[in-house]
Amino acid sequence: MSSIAALRRAGAAEKARRFPGFYMQIGILAALIVLLADQGSKWFILETVNLPEKHQIVLLPVLNLTMVWNRGVTFGLLNGFGPAGIWILGGGAILIVAGLLLWMRRAENRLIAIALGMIGGGAIGNVIDRFRFGAVVDFIHAHVGELSWFVFNVADAAIVIGVALLIIDTLIGRTQRETRTGEG
Repeated sequence: MSSIAALRRAGAAEKARRFPGFYMQIGILAALIVLLADQGSKWFILETVNLPEKHQIVLLPVLNLTMVWNRGVTFGLLNGFGPAGIWILGGGAILIVAGLLLWMRRAENRLIAIALGMIGGGAIGNVIDRFRFGAVVDFIHAHVGELSWFVFNVADAAIVIGVALLIIDTLIGRTQRETRTGEG
């Protein structure tokens, strides 16, 4: 690690020590940014683009706007709950967000706080849709030829990126611990 990176890390650690809610604030800011981007993009798709009437708009050879009302969870799984599913899936997501907030309070660095904020902000964005529309608004459709991914939204992307950041932090943290202790 370079000396500049070490100084930055030490500075952030010092702020976190002096201001106990420092990383929590960073995580909440990340959640708010994701939530605003998610809900803003959905408003734009529904109200300005009016995608429900058009159903699909080709943006690039590999990217479409495709309207999907997702009544299940990620990638449309668990779609058969009916009206009770709104409350079951929405309530479950709220419990998960509460757990993320508890974890965020004990975050050890900015990366963890940002990752948890992204996951929480994405989950809240999808819960808002579920209670407001009875389904989650999905509209981003990436594909290459016949290879096609599920239609998703900004909240889904933030959740996936947040989980990837947690994995990266785990791998980096383990490597740094092994380096400090002489293992590995």
